[in-house]
Amino acid sequence: MRYFIQFAYNGTHYHGWQIQPNASSVQETLNKGLSVLLNSPINAMGAGRTDTGVHAQEMYAHFDYEKEIDVPVLMHKLNSYLPKDIAIFNIIPVHDDAHCRFDATKRTYEYHINTIKNPFSEELSWYFNQNLDVALMNDAAKILLNHTDFQCFSKVNTDVNTFDCTIFQAHWKTENNKLIFTISANRFLRNMVRAIVGTLINVGLHKITLNDVEQIIASKNREKAGFSVPAHGLYLTEIDYDYI
Repeated sequence: MRYFIQFAYNGTHYHGWQIQPNASSVQETLNKGLSVLLNSPINAMGAGRTDTGVHAQEMYAHFDYEKEIDVPVLMHKLNSYLPKDIAIFNIIPVHDDAHCRFDATKRTYEYHINTIKNPFSEELSWYFNQNLDVALMNDAAKILLNHTDFQCFSKVNTDVNTFDCTIFQAHWKTENNKLIFTISANRFLRNMVRAIVGTLINVGLHKITLNDVEQIIASKNREKAGFSVPAHGLYLTEIDYDYI
C-alpha cells in the first residue's frame, strides 16, 4: 500500500531534504523514524527538494508499506520519535500510482524578511534593513505572470528538460516589521525563488528598472539576474493535489 505523509520542518540544522553523504538531511531522519517504527526498510520519496537551511511549513512525501497502518498510533509514535524540528500532521492512504512529486499541481513558497534586527527570528528570516520600494517590487512581481521561461533564475548546470514554469501568483506584503513575498507555480527550478527575490530587491533599491526585469527574463542568463538571497528566509508553505 502507498501512503502520503504530510509534515513540516525547521531546516536550520539540516542540509536540505535529500539524503546526502556525511550530512544530516530531513529525508534520512524521516526514513529512519519510519523504518524503526514500522520494523521495515522505508524510503520516503519527497514532493521536492529544499536546500540547506530552507524550511517547510507543509511538505509531502510518499512511502510504500505492505500492511494497513493505524494512522493515529503511527503519527503519535513518529512525533515522539522524531526530533523537535520535524512535525507529522497526517498520514494518508492513496492509490498505488499516486506520486507526491509528479502529481503536485501547485507549490507555494514564502520568503520572509525582517526589517529590524530580531534575535528570536535570526534563523527563520533574513534581516535586511535598507529602504525598499515595495510598490515597485509588486509591479515587478506582476511581470513574472506574463512569462513561462525562467532560465535566468535557475541554478546553472542543473539537469532539467525545460525551464518553463507557470506562475499563478507573486506578490509582496508588509506585516509590522516584516516583508513577506509569496509565489505559487506548477513547478520551480533550483534556486529560482531565491534568485527572483534577489532580483526584486534590486528593483526595490532602484538599482534596476521594470524594463530591466523584462530584459533579464528574455536573456535566459543567470548572471543577468539578481543575487540569491539567504536560504533561511525561505519556506515551502503549501503543495496542492487534485485528490487530497
